[in-house]
Amino acid sequence: MRPASRSLPIRALAGLLALLIASYGAACWYLWAEQRELIFVPSREVRSTPTDAHLPYTEVWLPVGAADSTVLNGWWLQADDTPAPALLYLHGNDSNIGGNLDHVARLRRMGFSVLSVDYRGYGKSGGAFPSEWQMYEDAEIAWEYLVGQRQTQGGPTLIYGHSLGGAIAIELALHHPEAAGVIVEGTFTSMREMAEIHYGMFPIGWLLHQRFDTLAKVSLLRVPVLFVHGTADTEVPYAMSERLFAAARGPKGLALIPGGGHEDTPAVDANAYTRAVQDFVQNSRRGDH
Repeated sequence: MRPASRSLPIRALAGLLALLIASYGAACWYLWAEQRELIFVPSREVRSTPTDAHLPYTEVWLPVGAADSTVLNGWWLQADDTPAPALLYLHGNDSNIGGNLDHVARLRRMGFSVLSVDYRGYGKSGGAFPSEWQMYEDAEIAWEYLVGQRQTQGGPTLIYGHSLGGAIAIELALHHPEAAGVIVEGTFTSMREMAEIHYGMFPIGWLLHQRFDTLAKVSLLRVPVLFVHGTADTEVPYAMSERLFAAARGPKGLALIPGGGHEDTPAVDANAYTRAVQDFVQNSRRGDH
């Protein structure tokens, strides 16, 4: 009887091990299959517009392509001065342009013309749900519209990206060395490193197909770049901006805002933020980088 009794714990342990392996495998499958839903958090309801900030604007609709009936929705905020520097503002992974009104309004009040467009699946833009490569395509569409139809008076045109939008801004800037510069705020080194912070027990390198590998791209930039980051950012460590700055080879700047979080860095120290952005843009106009 003893050998039989001894086999019970072994069978129980084997069963438990099999359950753990199956659960781990299911979790890996979930991370692979559902990562877009984990990364992108779009909202369809646009709760705020520049009118709420007492700013005039034009609503724009941009077709994705001749073979696709999808259109992108956005705002064009024309500066009072002409020609003023123009920024393409690319927001982060959640909400929509309405949730980024404060950022857009602040840049407009700093004297810039601003174009902000929602990616597919966000706000009033068409499309079911975004992907990394669709976001790159949408940014390209917005850039071509800004340069071709709005910024025609000879002023400098720059790209601005916040958080995930910074990764998109870097990708866009790689293909447009004619841009006067690119500003990235609160941006991560790569989606892999961000995922490893939260899901480090899983083989992220094998599972991830939405990569946003910003660190691998910044050394290839041929435009000036400014990195802005709050030192109290609990979502994206500011050390990531320090690493991006170190990897960039061309003209570059780094503005760390003490006490700034992921969303409120410009408000925590408005003077430091405004000075960093305006100095960068002015230097871009003069070619002083």
